[in-house]
Amino acid sequence: MTHPDFTILYVDNPPASTEFYKELLGAEPVEASPTFALFVLQNGMKLGLWSRHTVEPKASVTGGGGELAFRVENAARVDEIFADWKATGIDMLQQPAGMEFGYTFTAADPDNHRLRVYAFAG
Repeated sequence: MTHPDFTILYVDNPPASTEFYKELLGAEPVEASPTFALFVLQNGMKLGLWSRHTVEPKASVTGGGGELAFRVENAARVDEIFADWKATGIDMLQQPAGMEFGYTFTAADPDNHRLRVYAFAG
């Protein structure tokens, strides 16, 4: 069975989104052009940012239809990241809160893709 290892987000402005994710991830893209950028993260995940204007076949939906989830070690770390992201002006969609699966908050990138930071309950 083949397993996915690469997520692509459709973005309005790849260079602007690349800058946003460089800051958010603390990483440089391994590839960047006016229409696409690729990050290869320490855990092996690949994140692509592709211009919604040039992707083929054309995308019918962008932003808000899914989430990039960032697992952290505990609730204190969730609160730290929330404070850091809020201080940089990232759009916060949900304040830190306990949910069935753990402690979490949700933010949004410039294209309204959801970014969830969470620590499992337990």
